Amino acid sequence: MTAAPLDAAWLEESPLVDLLIMLDRDGEEARVVGGAVRNSLLGEPVREIDVATTALPPEVIRRAQAAGFKAIPTGIEHGTVTVVADGQPFEVTTLREDVETYGRHAKVMFGRDWRRDAERRDFTMNALSASRDGTVHDYVGGVADIAAGRVRFIGNAATRIAEDYLRILRFFRFHAAYGVGAPDPEGVAACIGGRAGLDRLSRERVRMELIKLVSARHAVPALAAMTEAGLLDRVLGGVPLLASCANLIKLEGVLALAPDPVRRLGALAVFVPEDAERLRGRLRLTNAECERLESIGDRWWHLARAAGERAGRALLYRLGPERFVDRVLVGWSRSPDGIADQRWHALATLPSRWNAPTLPIKAADLIARGVPKGPRLGLALRAAEEAWIAADFPSEAGSVGAITDAAARAA
Repeated sequence: MTAAPLDAAWLEESPLVDLLIMLDRDGEEARVVGGAVRNSLLGEPVREIDVATTALPPEVIRRAQAAGFKAIPTGIEHGTVTVVADGQPFEVTTLREDVETYGRHAKVMFGRDWRRDAERRDFTMNALSASRDGTVHDYVGGVADIAAGRVRFIGNAATRIAEDYLRILRFFRFHAAYGVGAPDPEGVAACIGGRAGLDRLSRERVRMELIKLVSARHAVPALAAMTEAGLLDRVLGGVPLLASCANLIKLEGVLALAPDPVRRLGALAVFVPEDAERLRGRLRLTNAECERLESIGDRWWHLARAAGERAGRALLYRLGPERFVDRVLVGWSRSPDGIADQRWHALATLPSRWNAPTLPIKAADLIARGVPKGPRLGLALRAAEEAWIAADFPSEAGSVGAITDAAARAA
């Protein structure tokens, strides 16, 4: 079936127009597919534009090069050629039918049937295509599902999941981004039935989906649904802290902070630093991500709204702005105080009012006072820094000199 013409300015802009004209002639057809069509119907930003065509990959390459575009065979075995037109990349994929499916590595056969190509995709809202005149083609009920805020597998949900078990996470991630109300019951049941397949997925793919899920607009209800289905603890390897994550997301809103997936993951899954190591193994986190999560789990319970800004400045100096805000927000999210608490608010916004100064005491200052080079010098410098922090970061020459003198004498 076809829907009302797509009213999208990007469909009329170069170089997309030039690309579609190049492919949509001489017996071949080309359409925009997937996320760009879905997001336009949802009123969401369109970030990537993918194109499907009846033309075989060699013909796509030939036409692209003849038009002066760059053609890169990025996934040629699956029919995908990346065409770079005026510096903008477009993935152009020949229509396909699955012959065999085993995870993400499906054996495919090229075809010319737009319906069959749509039916091999994951969710109805992702199977829409649009001709260059804006006509939307819908073979699986995607337009109605978008209108209803319903994320629904195409055909038999269990079959779609068995083709690639990552679709379990994608189901909840898309529901968190675009769904309304409870997730589709058939989809949830199929996800539960296929949950053992989660253990076969690469950790990198699981990490990517989970990061996107916790960043989504309605992350908390989707995470709650996963927890109720017994899926989230299987992914995390531990009990999810849903209340903490929900409270932290509210705090991001109160403080006008952009969604931070690592901070949200910390609120959801990190109680002590050892939890960060567990997540590193399960999700193949980067070193930077793991270190942030370890910091989140490091004695967050010592924070209290009554600590005051002096103690806050000391912690901010030691942690830096990002990790300071991480720990304060997680501590706040797990405290009995509400999101309107002004003392917590003052602590969380401290980095916007105070920049940590540079330690004004140098090794040379201690050497000049008779401290020899070597281990004693390092200990004296650390003692001087601790005394300077305890004194609330004085900058006056007299105060700094007194701290330096005391450290030198103690050495």
